[in-house]
Amino acid sequence: MSNDPLLQPYQLKHLTLRNRIMITSHEPAYPEDGMPKGRYRAYHVERAKAGVALTMTAGSASVARDSPPVFNNILAWKDEVVGWMKAMVDECHDHGAAVMIQLTHLGRRTRWDKADWLPVLAPSHEREPAHRAFPKRIEDWDITRVIRDFADAAERMKAAGVDGIELEAYGHLLEQFWSPLTNDLDNDYGGSLDNRLRFTFDVLRAIRARCGEDFIVGLRYTGDQCAPGGMGAAEGLDVSHRLKNSGLVDFLNVVRGSIDTDPALTDLIPIQGMKSAPHLDFAGEIRAATGFPTFHAARIPDVATARHAIASGKLDMVGMTRAHMADPHLVRKVIEGREDDIRPCVGGNYCLDRIYQGGLAFCLHNAATGREETMPQTIPAAPAMKRITIVGTGPGGMEAARVAAERGHAVTVFEAADQPGGQIRLTAQDARRREMISVIRWRMEQCEKRGVAFHFNTFADADTVLASNPDEVIIATGGLPHTEVLEAGNDLVHSAWDILSGDVKPGANVLIYDDAGDHSALQAADLISATGAAVEIVTPDRSFAPEVMAMNLVPYMRNLQKRDTTFTVTWRLKSVRREGNLLRAVMGSDYGDFTRERLVDQVIVNHGTRPLDDLYFDLKPQSSNLGEVDYEALTTGAPQGVARNPGAAFRLFRIGDAVAARNTHAAIYDALRLVKDL
Repeated sequence: MSNDPLLQPYQLKHLTLRNRIMITSHEPAYPEDGMPKGRYRAYHVERAKAGVALTMTAGSASVARDSPPVFNNILAWKDEVVGWMKAMVDECHDHGAAVMIQLTHLGRRTRWDKADWLPVLAPSHEREPAHRAFPKRIEDWDITRVIRDFADAAERMKAAGVDGIELEAYGHLLEQFWSPLTNDLDNDYGGSLDNRLRFTFDVLRAIRARCGEDFIVGLRYTGDQCAPGGMGAAEGLDVSHRLKNSGLVDFLNVVRGSIDTDPALTDLIPIQGMKSAPHLDFAGEIRAATGFPTFHAARIPDVATARHAIASGKLDMVGMTRAHMADPHLVRKVIEGREDDIRPCVGGNYCLDRIYQGGLAFCLHNAATGREETMPQTIPAAPAMKRITIVGTGPGGMEAARVAAERGHAVTVFEAADQPGGQIRLTAQDARRREMISVIRWRMEQCEKRGVAFHFNTFADADTVLASNPDEVIIATGGLPHTEVLEAGNDLVHSAWDILSGDVKPGANVLIYDDAGDHSALQAADLISATGAAVEIVTPDRSFAPEVMAMNLVPYMRNLQKRDTTFTVTWRLKSVRREGNLLRAVMGSDYGDFTRERLVDQVIVNHGTRPLDDLYFDLKPQSSNLGEVDYEALTTGAPQGVARNPGAAFRLFRIGDAVAARNTHAAIYDALRLVKDL
């Protein structure tokens, strides 16, 4: 037996969990027709195979029709869910992992124009800012119905063989009853704390009546809303004691904060640049005060922090949810003493931000997560060794090198700079986004272990590549900023990269024209405004930075709003001309023949990148596939088979921004799905 605190078993009622690491409930938005089918099952089974003790499915599985999912959640109110859940539970059990599911009624945390267009429900008419729906104030018959819906859903889950359920309180209907901010009822369910908790205990009693005393039931809730007028820490501790003393719950899963606005959500579930494990001590205080089984997760990204959480007695089970999206084999690597091989969660939050914009959860730098049916989490060995030459060491090039090396190929990499990273290295110069460099560093370490030959300070031309005698060539040279977007004055502007790299010093009165909507413009604005400069961000879009999703936007706004920063939407920069020592910027509108002008001392343009592809086109005529990619094979996980120039010695591919401006995940996904079959 290991002495590692993380690897000790834990007894929860009759259930023995094989270690102290769990995946807390989260909704990756993988259901099909509201059911956890193939993609969903493969995702959880992959982590069960790798040793996680407990995988908690379905962040917020809906128990009722008038709780329509906004994140493609599982529909636990449908009888057909039983068979799909059972298939997933059985397969996870076969690999030794326990499985639970989280059930909820979203209350006001949804929209009325989803699914059946039923009114949103809450114990007041106050709407949630995040979803904007004005709710119906709950009636007595609604209360009776929803209690029954919870019990019905719990009974379905028991029939599916889950090891237990967790009720979601924070931000959802249960907590909406708890908080004075969202409960203005004047009946037995409003007013005093006893009354505000009555609905929750009615639900718990109904579940116990259906599922029995032995069935494991827990609650995920906030012990402190951190909101003026809401539930504070003292009342949260009182609630914690009441839950324990009720005899109706078997564990507490504690969080801190609220989720009804993007900033509040980001404080509760922090992202990169924010403090790791910010609520761990608070959860430990709840455990110490109640002496009750306590679970917790909130940016616990690394094994050392998780180990401390258990060894110090702060938690009984530690949630490493986003960490398992980055590396589903995390527990196996701990068991095998390979912690340095764990792919780190960099806190980029691409996973959650995609969900909140209605997409599937994908990890920023593990493109196999959520694609386990077609993409391997463990790279298989190739049937024969090949010589693979890669040009460029951005995220796409480094992933190509890693995967090729794990396949057993002889890999040669050329890079014009003196170190790897590409655009990631530029991004990581921002102290808040420094963790991004781990996307590169982890791959570099994996490549070095496998003998990849790197040639830095080498500007590779066609002769350089051909001299490596390659069987396969991958061009991952990325792109360069494109700023020539004006009718006049293109020579007077700089790119966002110029500012981020330090090649151009910030002005004192700066206009940033952002027609790409990605991180670069906001990073430049952050850097420039920190000098005390006045900054105006102008975009032709109807909202600024549309590619920077909700939670990632929060840290930028916290910096920019406290400085001299202005946001101007729906205006397009047309031209720039000199006027003395200043620049006159002329803006037009897509909505009509209107103009505005600004007098500034610096204009920054962010309009994405154009491919750095000269080398690709130099090599293309000499390649056997003439650079062609079989998209059907690429998108279905099959090998490439294009042969247009059979006498040629090598095949040629390009990936990432060398094809077109996209993002880090796209470049890594390009590399993985191509190289896994080379």
